[in-house]
Amino acid sequence: QVQLVESGGGLVQAGGSLRLSCAASGRFLAINVMGWYRQVPGKQRELVATVTSASSTNYADSVKGRFTISKDNAKNTVYLQMNSLKPEDTAVFYCYANLRASPWGVQSDFNYWGQGTQVTVSS
Repeated sequence: QVQLVESGGGLVQAGGSLRLSCAASGRFLAINVMGWYRQVPGKQRELVATVTSASSTNYADSVKGRFTISKDNAKNTVYLQMNSLKPEDTAVFYCYANLRASPWGVQSDFNYWGQGTQVTVSS
């Protein structure tokens, strides 16, 4: 069974910084993509940033230049450094991973989500 365990959310003033971490554990063969999405009540979950196994990154336009995604392959962990935070960044942030696994003897790719961590930016 695969688990994504997030940490690092909290309350910060506008202009401040936070760093989110997400560690993948369990039985899987490889990490294809890891990243972060966020969601506010009444809205759809939206992409924040992702990083592939080849270290290719993708960012939402709203966070470019402020957020940086990185990963530690040895720890199966992805990080999101968030700087210059704005009140509109307030959301529940969810870790996402697309992993290769073979739970029934056949390799396939599966999507996983963390439990979510609250980020609140006060004005």
